[in-house]
Amino acid sequence: MQIRDLPYADPGRPDVRSGPLFLLWLGRRQLGGQVRAMLWGTLHMASVALFPLAVGMAVQAVIDGSQARLATAGALMLLLGALTALGDTMLHRAAVTNWILVAARVQQLLARKTAELGSALTRRVAAGEVVAVSTGDVEKIGWFVESLSRFASAAFTTVVVCAALVVHQPALGTVVAVGVPVLALAVLPLLPPAAERADEQREKAGRATELASDTVAGLRVLRGIGGEELFLSRYRQASQEVRQAAVRSARMWALIAAVQVVLPGLLLIAVVWYGVTLAQDGRIGVGELVTVYGVVTFLLFPLRQFEEIAMAYSFSRPSAQRAARVLGLERTASAADADGPVPALKGDLYDPASGLLAPAGRLTAVVCGDPDAAGRLAERLGGHAADAPAGTPSVLLGGVALDEVPLDAARVAVLVQDKDPVLLSGTLAELLDVPSSGDVTAEAALAAAQCEDVLVSLARASADSAGDPARARITERGRSLSGGQRQRLALARSLVADPEVLVLDEPTSAVDSHTEARIADGVRTLRQGRTTVVFSSSPLLLDRADRVAFLRDGRVTATGTHGELLRADPVYRAVVTRRTDEEPDIRLAKPDEREPAEESA
Repeated sequence: MQIRDLPYADPGRPDVRSGPLFLLWLGRRQLGGQVRAMLWGTLHMASVALFPLAVGMAVQAVIDGSQARLATAGALMLLLGALTALGDTMLHRAAVTNWILVAARVQQLLARKTAELGSALTRRVAAGEVVAVSTGDVEKIGWFVESLSRFASAAFTTVVVCAALVVHQPALGTVVAVGVPVLALAVLPLLPPAAERADEQREKAGRATELASDTVAGLRVLRGIGGEELFLSRYRQASQEVRQAAVRSARMWALIAAVQVVLPGLLLIAVVWYGVTLAQDGRIGVGELVTVYGVVTFLLFPLRQFEEIAMAYSFSRPSAQRAARVLGLERTASAADADGPVPALKGDLYDPASGLLAPAGRLTAVVCGDPDAAGRLAERLGGHAADAPAGTPSVLLGGVALDEVPLDAARVAVLVQDKDPVLLSGTLAELLDVPSSGDVTAEAALAAAQCEDVLVSLARASADSAGDPARARITERGRSLSGGQRQRLALARSLVADPEVLVLDEPTSAVDSHTEARIADGVRTLRQGRTTVVFSSSPLLLDRADRVAFLRDGRVTATGTHGELLRADPVYRAVVTRRTDEEPDIRLAKPDEREPAEESA
């Protein structure tokens, strides 16, 4: 697998039982890349390790006055220099490739899981954690997987060099062979507290960033109520906490860096002192002493790889644990992922749990006094309720259970627009470029959603559009637009998709009554012959629906037209007209607890 081949056709099924097992799975998936990087790393480090041998040969040749051996040593230096450059270049290339490939794999896995769970993901995991996993944690995971090959080549080269040194110079070799493992293990006790402090800094920085983002998003409201100073003081306090955590983390890493400098320096002093003693006694030559000194100096380089892999693992293990926790989330209805032929998804939409029936080709309005319950029902109608209680019956479309068809097929057939739709940044044309039947044009959808003034506003606000609304840019989450404008653009996007069943949760809650009436007419006309379900308590929308269903306590208690329900059901009338003088406890009363006068009515 090369970078040019990304994205992966299938990123695989990860082992999410724990963070270390997830890291092991990632390493196995890139076994070929790891082997290539290890071979190039071994070539690089072996060339560096042999360089002191050539230097020692040259020094001894000068002492002995042998020009032939001096020339041989010079040629060997040139060869080793070329091999070092080649190995280092190719090692870097292979290691960076491994890093990019593993980061891309994890991000594809996260994207697939996000699409699988839908809006249920943020109810089970904080949105900030998902963002943190897909950015900072992916980087740390990639760091560990990428450093594995360098560590393997460093470990192999170190063992070979130490063994050769013991055989060639037993006295000095034994000192080096004992000292190198001590140096490699010396910093390990310091890594867990350092990683813990780094995680603390990350969490506090995340909270400060979230607070800043919320403050910017709600700046208009804050100014309206005079709350800028309050939130400024909170952010100032959060920033100071981040600073203090960063200082504590930096102190620990400074201590680790000091240990990495002091201990190798002590080993070098010990080797030089002992080697000089052996040279004075005539037990080794000057060239051999230079060779041993150079080899010890080289061994400090692979020691850095040992320390790096320990640091990388300390950082990546909690990151991998967080990624595994997100990737381990499963839909309760796993049968939706089964292979096999997909039955035709057309006909009436029926929810056995609530008794809601939306006839095919009709506009059905749903009135529910509890907005949260309405949102959960809307998600269940689209097969999105991944966290529905066990035993909840599946929604049926044309008699086919949505839980028993592939998730992609269910979502193509049923599109759910929640009450707070998100607009991604980009041009208006990109916003409306969604998978669709092709029967509804962007112009028709924008007209039905009453977006004329939105188009004019976008064209004026975007300097790059040259007066063309389709080229006008929409800022992140549509924050430059009003709530009503964002709502109407989201509705237009849903209408362009033209699904078999369209479920709209409060699609006009942020627009005025005149615009709402025109939107209701536009949606009814454009969706003629298609099944549409609208969750709303607006009389303007209800009056234009072919059928209205009234839900109480999660069950349909009355159906009919808006006018019929107004006349026959006082509870419905109170919910829609928002009058509580006729029924003081209108939303809490059970259907069998109505007053006798209301029953007779």
